[in-house]
Amino acid sequence: MRRQQAMEQAMFASWGISLIATAGSLFFSEVMKYIPCNLCWYQRILMYPLVILLGVASARKDYNMSLYALILSVIGGLISLYHYLIQKVPALHELGNACGIVPCNTDYINWFGFITIPFLALIAFTLISVLQFIVLKSGKEQ
Repeated sequence: MRRQQAMEQAMFASWGISLIATAGSLFFSEVMKYIPCNLCWYQRILMYPLVILLGVASARKDYNMSLYALILSVIGGLISLYHYLIQKVPALHELGNACGIVPCNTDYINWFGFITIPFLALIAFTLISVLQFIVLKSGKEQ
């Protein structure tokens, strides 16, 4: 019973994180008028479906969807990490210039000297990955 409740809460929290991340990315592009670079688009392609996937899985208590959400979030996290490294590691900074119309090394935001949009995406993808791993592990133990 307790494990079932933990799985429900982890799935719901994952959905909430994906919803906040999606709303945040839409805020930056539609309200703040920041034009997403190519790597930002790849991260969006992997985050936006998670809102629907995790929302439906949470509502239906379908924990089999965790594997798909985990795959999307791990790939998204790797892209976010690469994007963040392009922004923050001087040796990789030049890679961002070949990213498209908007260079991927552009810092639209730089809160506290380290929080950028790819960093926020990385945190969201990491939290979702950890929660989905917990759901998968709890489901196998049941």
